[in-house]
Amino acid sequence: MSQNKVAQFKVALIVGSTRRESINRKLGQALVKLGKDKLDFQLVQIDDLPLYNQDNETELPPSVVRFKSEIAAADALLFVTPEHNRSIPAALKNAIDWGARPWGKNNWTGKIAAVTGASPGAISTALAQQHLRQILGAQGVLLMGGEAYINFKPGMLGADDTVTDQATRGFLTSFIDQFAALVARFTAKTPA
Repeated sequence: MSQNKVAQFKVALIVGSTRRESINRKLGQALVKLGKDKLDFQLVQIDDLPLYNQDNETELPPSVVRFKSEIAAADALLFVTPEHNRSIPAALKNAIDWGARPWGKNNWTGKIAAVTGASPGAISTALAQQHLRQILGAQGVLLMGGEAYINFKPGMLGADDTVTDQATRGFLTSFIDQFAALVARFTAKTPA
């Protein structure tokens, strides 16, 4: 008797913070745990990318080649970003620039994406997410609707990056379920 397996869609997890103990990195890991039965996540490193320079497009640096191939291989993208000076972090913008270049080799176009982020501030990462959505839309990324601004509070995540706050867990579970359903709907994949 054969059993149909659930299609596992590859999702590139891109965390806008390069800090090891980033709350957004922890939020990203918590989302991976909540969605691991539906999506196959891969954390994509951005802190080793050189500052974008068009002069380097003729022979792409190895870290850029690796980054672009990981984005190209992904069925979808999950961005988890902090807010820096009412916008996205410089490292994230740099990664987006590399993913879009060289001309004619944009790795973002047509990808399904969701955006979220956490901050202890009252409006969380609302402005950074709005700016990120604008940038990604200009690159041809198909963005999941809705807003997911996470007001980070001490104790919200456990030491193992599980969501300990029940209200937040319910919200994030709904967020990741909606994202998984969107990816499944718009990504043609044959079950294994």
